[in-house]
Amino acid sequence: MVGRKVLTMDDKVNVRNIAINYMEDLRKAMESIDLDDIQKIAEILMDAYKNDRRVFILGNGGSAATASHMACDLGKGTLRNIYDVSERRFQVVSLTDNIPMMTAFANDLSYDEMFVQQLRNYAQKGDVIIGISGSGNTPNVIKALLYAKSVGAITVGLLGFNTGGNAKDLVDHHIIIKSNNYGIVEDLHLALDHILTSCPSDKKHMHDHGKEREEKPVEWKERSTRR
Repeated sequence: MVGRKVLTMDDKVNVRNIAINYMEDLRKAMESIDLDDIQKIAEILMDAYKNDRRVFILGNGGSAATASHMACDLGKGTLRNIYDVSERRFQVVSLTDNIPMMTAFANDLSYDEMFVQQLRNYAQKGDVIIGISGSGNTPNVIKALLYAKSVGAITVGLLGFNTGGNAKDLVDHHIIIKSNNYGIVEDLHLALDHILTSCPSDKKHMHDHGKEREEKPVEWKERSTRR
């Protein structure tokens, strides 16, 4: 094919090295996550389900995609039988999905207002607001979290960049990814979505059927080194 560049051996080796380094950094960041933090946030989500509280999720860029994904997983992925219309469901909304409303507030006020203004329509005491941000310093996420706290909502941060930024001190509970690589932070935020929504799915089933199940705990180190 005319104009097509052939991938050389040096290029192939470089790709391999990039992949190896990325996966190693991903592994290290994953193993630094505190399982107690995951436990607490999973319990918060389950409490929201039991008490008919709403869950609002927000973020920008890749975090906006994660917010939408997490809302889908909580809203549909936790269902035991999608054909059972009587099954209780999570009341969950991603604030990144209503494009007309977001752009209307951003245009008329400012980009920093597009999440907090939506929360003014919906958020009440006891609701759960999940802010997803790599830096933890995104103004529209910060404003939303501040408003959430002012109305008595429970605030959760899925954060990154080692420190969690300013959001760390604003939220009631947080998980901070120990990496400065946006890709790794976003990868693990999405993994946390799947973990956090799997936990309520299992507990929701036990709660709805009045069952309790005792599970043998597995040490994180044991799990992380299993091949």
